Amino acid sequence: MNKVFIIDGENFSNFKGFCKEFSNVILSGKYEWNESLDAFNDILCGGFGDIEFGEEYTIIWRNSVKSKRDLGYRENFIKLNEILKNCHPTNKESVIQEIRDAKMNKGSTIFDWIEEIIFDNENITLIIE
Repeated sequence: MNKVFIIDGENFSNFKGFCKEFSNVILSGKYEWNESLDAFNDILCGGFGDIEFGEEYTIIWRNSVKSKRDLGYRENFIKLNEILKNCHPTNKESVIQEIRDAKMNKGSTIFDWIEEIIFDNENITLIIE
């Protein structure tokens, strides 16, 4: 039987809180995810916490409507400004455009990014509640 992990949107209200919830639930508190979306993808593949590399498992995301709001454009604006501080000079203009879009409530949100990364991993079943 597949392992099942439950992320609850009631347990966080911003991206940092989501990262802590994810670390506690998916990584069983053994590791702490550092908020990098590239690292997020690597973690989902397994080899960290209680997930073996390539193991199939299910993530149930409860209270996802709240999470969609909490991980929306305001959080994008915050995260993108952090990314801008450390991004390669050739990427600055595209990050600046993403910041402009976030200010106008356009484009993908952090919730969308997380959801897409999870869906791209064939070993994970994501159930949104």
